[in-house]
Amino acid sequence: MRITINGGHYPGEDSGAVGVTGLQEAVVARDIMQRVFGYLRNVGYDVLKVQENELYQITDASNAFGADLFVSIHCNAAANTEAKGTETWYCNGSVGGERLATYIQSQIINAIGTVDRGIKNATPHVNGLYVLSNTDAVAVLVETAFISNADDEALLADESKRNQFAAAIARGITDYVGGI
Repeated sequence: MRITINGGHYPGEDSGAVGVTGLQEAVVARDIMQRVFGYLRNVGYDVLKVQENELYQITDASNAFGADLFVSIHCNAAANTEAKGTETWYCNGSVGGERLATYIQSQIINAIGTVDRGIKNATPHVNGLYVLSNTDAVAVLVETAFISNADDEALLADESKRNQFAAAIARGITDYVGGI
C-alpha cells in the first residue's frame, strides 16, 4: 500500500489561512503531515510526504510515486469567525474516496471532539479541489479545524492536539485499508 500525505500550502511561499494569533495553515499542515507520515511508516506502509507550492507538483509527485491513497491536510477558514469544526472532502463519484473520508472524519470527531461538519463531495469544475481530481489515487482532503475560529485555532496551536489530529488521520487510513 502506497500512501501520499500532503501538507497543504507551503511555508515561506504560501501561508494558507492565518489565524488571529498569526498561526499559519502551512505550518500546522506540515507538522500534522510529518506526524501522519511517522505513524504510517511505523506500521509498515510505503509513504510519501509532499508539500510544494504548486498544486500540479503535488499531484505529479503522488502519481509518479504510484500512490494508492492520497490525503491532503489543511486548516479551514471563513469570514464568519463563529464557523468551526472538521470536514473531509472527496471527489464526487469516488466510492473509495467517500469511504476513506468517512473513516478519517469519524476518527477525528471521536478523538478530538471537534464539531462534525461531515464529509463533502467536490465536483470537478464546480467546487472541485485540484488535488482530488488530479491524482490517480483514492483521494481526500481533510479540513482539520477552522484557523479563523479562536477555539479551533487554539486546538491547532497545541502540539498535543496536532498529534491527536495526526493519529486520528492515520487510524482512519488504517481503518480504510483494513476494510478493503
